[in-house]
Amino acid sequence: MTAEPWRLVVEDAEVPLPEALPDWDYQMDVHVRRTLRVDLDRVRHQTGLAADAALMMSAVWTATGSNLSGPAQHVRLSKGGTSTVEFDVRLRGADLGGLLLLDTALVLAERVKDARPSSPRRAGSLLWSDRETLRLQGDAPQFPMAVIDFARTSFPENAAWHLQISGGLESATMGSLLLLVNEQNTVTSTAFQNAGKPRPLDRVVLSAVYADAARVMVEHALAHEEFVEDADFPDGSLGATLLSLFDQLFPSQSITDVRLRHRQSPALFSSDLQAAVKIFEVS
Repeated sequence: MTAEPWRLVVEDAEVPLPEALPDWDYQMDVHVRRTLRVDLDRVRHQTGLAADAALMMSAVWTATGSNLSGPAQHVRLSKGGTSTVEFDVRLRGADLGGLLLLDTALVLAERVKDARPSSPRRAGSLLWSDRETLRLQGDAPQFPMAVIDFARTSFPENAAWHLQISGGLESATMGSLLLLVNEQNTVTSTAFQNAGKPRPLDRVVLSAVYADAARVMVEHALAHEEFVEDADFPDGSLGATLLSLFDQLFPSQSITDVRLRHRQSPALFSSDLQAAVKIFEVS
């Protein structure tokens, strides 16, 4: 088995898959490629399979931020000799977030009836696998978004953006958060269009949106009395996401203290949050 590393496709060029994409957001698809060469005769011999046993090379993706996963591509291998497999995978940015896990595996494609006791026999039996990861992080808030005309909605026509939160703390994050950007506000909509390669002005706008979104999310969390340090929210839920955000912004403070400050001194709380998100600290 000769497995070349995954490569990231950027503007028709290919670069080695980095550890992270610092300017990624949900509007940015991830396009990756990989080449693998398999000596099928040797694989079958070393695993005790028959010379005509059908194999399959498969790639599967998992995104920890969205809690979604799915098959990326699979290729059936039934002949002998050395086979070259080319994976070319484009993943929708709206389905991703957090850590992107790319699992590649060589498996048995069909059940083998008369296999040796020590040989794989079930369809899907794992013969070889590896995993590569890509951290998706960026200046834009990490949740689904849509660009719409606010004049056609109940939102103020001149507002630049609106973070919509629905459902309870047990609800899935991906179905509870939606950032709406007013297409008529060209400064903001352009900043998100350029999120992959932001200009200095775009970075300032994205920083302001992130700060405001963080404020709305933290205030939403503090409004729920069940939002406490020892709450056990399901993985991928809104509550778990809000707890993670709170720990990131206020690592040395308790929820009780921050909730009290928010109630007694909203202006001070607002300044504290600006400092926590490092607003306008752009490179």
